[in-house]
Amino acid sequence: TPSKSISNNGRTRSSSLVMKDDNSKFSFANLFSGEGAAASGATPTRVRRSSATLEPHPSQRDHINPLNALYPPNKQAIEESAGTSTTPPLPFHPAVQSGVLSNGFSYVFLPNRSPPNRFEAHLQVFSGSSDELEPQQGIAHLTEHVAYMGSRKRERLFGTGSQTNAYTDFHHTVFYAACPTYSPNTGSFGSPQPMLPMALDALCDVMEARCDPSRIEKERQAVLSEMTMVNTIEYRVECQILSTLHRENRLAKRFPIGKESLIQKWDRDDVKTWHRTHYRPDNVLLYIVGDLDPQYVQQTIEDKFGHLTAEKQGSEIALPELKGDASDLADAVVGNTLKQRQSWHYPPVRHDFCVVEGVKDLL
Repeated sequence: TPSKSISNNGRTRSSSLVMKDDNSKFSFANLFSGEGAAASGATPTRVRRSSATLEPHPSQRDHINPLNALYPPNKQAIEESAGTSTTPPLPFHPAVQSGVLSNGFSYVFLPNRSPPNRFEAHLQVFSGSSDELEPQQGIAHLTEHVAYMGSRKRERLFGTGSQTNAYTDFHHTVFYAACPTYSPNTGSFGSPQPMLPMALDALCDVMEARCDPSRIEKERQAVLSEMTMVNTIEYRVECQILSTLHRENRLAKRFPIGKESLIQKWDRDDVKTWHRTHYRPDNVLLYIVGDLDPQYVQQTIEDKFGHLTAEKQGSEIALPELKGDASDLADAVVGNTLKQRQSWHYPPVRHDFCVVEGVKDLL
């Protein structure tokens, strides 16, 4: 199909930047959600410029904070209006703590002493299989393996009574560590070692994955093995059901397991480009629950994640020709639905019938 150019505020982009699905019309509006939210009271992403020489990240846009009602300004506004509202809002847990670092990294912590001397830390990346382009089907899942299963810092948690794992879904990728508050192995001075810094080191390593070719090859085989294991009649029936239920959006065509023919051929540049495009401070949320001191948690989060910047991630996108594509995709996000105003990037697609008239034909 010949490409056509579309002018947008003096810029020109090609409508052929993404390969079309067979027998279905591609729509940029089905890739992401959220631009409309920025026009309806969205909270702007706060970005710390790492260097004047770095360009802005091609995919970063203003959007509502993923903390939603727990975003401090939103929480304060809700609490102040509670006395005058005819429908009182849902109450907040009195002990929950939340915040946003200067680089846009969001976190939430809930102290919980049951079970005692344990905590869990989960890092949620708001990008999943439905964010993949046609030649990227399965790369979110492979990147999950490369970023966490190949982390040397994650390996330091072995033998401490910790559990670690990760999973990829349509709308997000989540990495977690469930640990004791102190390591059973004493430090060099014979005192117990706190586990929170070690757990957050492992999760921060996810944000800075090296994408070594040897690790990619090892995890490629693991992903292909998983593909063989899940290929049961029950799984195929489930895929058919989901494809029918979501036939008007990209969930029907972007199952997390991906396509074998594509998984077989990706190299380091492909994986690193996906990682640096989506693993940005403004596109993640860290939530921690456990038997920990709130001030200690907040300070440790700042120490471990405060240096990350979207600009640095953007500067390391391995395939420079995709930077323009990523920027065009972000610009093409349209719509202003209730779900977009309530939650960042969930669901990750918009139904075709929600697209403004005229835009569908244009894109």
